[in-house]
Amino acid sequence: MNRPAHPPGSLRCGLDTLDQFDEIIDVRTPAEYADDHVPGAINAPVLSNEERVLIGTMYAQESPFKATRLGAALVARHIADYLETLFADRPHSWRPLIYCWRGGKRSGAMTTWFNLIGWRARQLDGGYKTWRRHVIDRLADQPARLDCIVLTGPTGSGKTRLLQALGRAGAQILDLEGLACHRGSLLGDLPARRQPSQRGFESALLQALDGLDPDRPVFVEAESRRIGQLSLPDSLLQAMHGGRCVRIQAALAQRIEFLLQDYAHLFQAPEAFKNTLDRLVGLHSRQAIQDWHALIDADRRAELFQALVQDHYDPAYRRSSHGHYAGLAQAPGFDYDPTDPDGRSQAIQLMDQLGLGHAAAAD
Repeated sequence: MNRPAHPPGSLRCGLDTLDQFDEIIDVRTPAEYADDHVPGAINAPVLSNEERVLIGTMYAQESPFKATRLGAALVARHIADYLETLFADRPHSWRPLIYCWRGGKRSGAMTTWFNLIGWRARQLDGGYKTWRRHVIDRLADQPARLDCIVLTGPTGSGKTRLLQALGRAGAQILDLEGLACHRGSLLGDLPARRQPSQRGFESALLQALDGLDPDRPVFVEAESRRIGQLSLPDSLLQAMHGGRCVRIQAALAQRIEFLLQDYAHLFQAPEAFKNTLDRLVGLHSRQAIQDWHALIDADRRAELFQALVQDHYDPAYRRSSHGHYAGLAQAPGFDYDPTDPDGRSQAIQLMDQLGLGHAAAAD
């Protein structure tokens, strides 16, 4: 007879019980939480960033006993503070799930005290490491089930804007650049927004994939292996490369106007903009880079973007796309105006062209 994973009376439980709890509490440091956490978890650190370093150093260099004793005192003080503040209004029936790095002393201490109080708290067995293994395992095989429709097209054709319009029109979408907080190109940094960590991105990606209906196609924008500093899972790239493609086409004047709208923030920091373009030395002559710098200095924005599109982005697109997306050569084209601020009617037109009536997509 098989023994249960967690015997009766155990305060530990697995990931399969997540939906049974009222709240998920991550007791790791703010830095650990910021790097990645179980989606929906709140952060109630029982050690600060600095305290965790102090305890770890003391454990290694002085005495494990002294480190454990000091750590226990610090953890107890933080738990006491939370009982009087963050968790002061929780009812007697409250059921929290608590985790730390590996399901050890930090989460164990809070779980024990909460149960002594009368709450039905449980500790995630294996802690965050259990969640991380779950993410890695699921991302290795889940994308294979996707029926991808890949929006391809050169820079400035408005693929991301069309993707978002498709979502508003009822289509199923996977917005990778939205999850990555990056537009995917050399100039793709978003103003006042940092990219998540690789682990944080993968947790958010899995959450997005879990929300997709495998029986419906999913629109996704063509991407290279990396979006800014983040890498896409091989399994997802394979699903995208094997999917159906649509070639998004836009007139050059519309593309330039779109870039002037979407990348206007670059001109607010001209020196940083020029430093970014300097990274293209090797692909382009120093004279070409200097000419682009001069266009920035003269605030000749349309001329700069036209030069970048014609001399850098379009040649790069022609070199790279056909080698990855098997269906691109036979892909239907779609004429799109990326300057349309809404684009919903164009999204509906694309779905109709592909035989995916927008009413059915919305259902």
